Amino acid sequence: MSEDLKKAAALAALELVQPGMRLGLGTGSTAKHFVDGLGAKVTAGLDVICVATSEATQAQALSLSIAMSTLDETPELDLTVDGADELDTGLRLIKGGGAALLREKIVAAASKRMIVIADAGKQVETLGRFPLPIEVVPFGLEATRRAVAAAIASSGAHGELKLRQRPDGSTLLTDGGHYILDAHLGRIELPEVLGLALNQVPGVVEHGLFLGLATAAFLAGSDGVRVLGDPAGERR
Repeated sequence: MSEDLKKAAALAALELVQPGMRLGLGTGSTAKHFVDGLGAKVTAGLDVICVATSEATQAQALSLSIAMSTLDETPELDLTVDGADELDTGLRLIKGGGAALLREKIVAAASKRMIVIADAGKQVETLGRFPLPIEVVPFGLEATRRAVAAAIASSGAHGELKLRQRPDGSTLLTDGGHYILDAHLGRIELPEVLGLALNQVPGVVEHGLFLGLATAAFLAGSDGVRVLGDPAGERR
């Protein structure tokens, strides 16, 4: 059922795509449905140029003959469509469950609009149930971990930091060659305060709080696809 909901949200967002658009393609199981749908439209003659948020999405898009570019070649995008691990009614997000948060945030920030696609269960009243990913450089990991813990405490949040591992027990490396610390906080009462505090920590490359980036969300539930925000509205 969950995959059906993800696909429903993705197909609803696909209706926003117009010929000639410059698109950012997200990463993850829901975004995969969007890329699949876009590939079918491209096969049918749709002309778009796209930038991927991960090596996995790049490979998927190329396998579907979608024309790909980079932010160096195409630095301004019309629309990015991506999933989210959590979102609240203010369109504040937690992303990074798929370990692509750095590229996802860079691509979203380069876009006039960012549309989130997700099943309705991803919406929460307060962010934090999903562990917050924090991408860090490997050098000085323990010093960075302690500084991250202090930054979290300064924002009024508390919880355990865990270095993300692969299923085989090795440390996960992002596409950029970084580590991820997952902050198990339960509740993030002040996302903006926490985001600013994490931005000040040397060694933190990026964090999974996406604040002021999403312009709308398509949320699929048993009663259909519900829209938060304005799908036609651009970020100010």
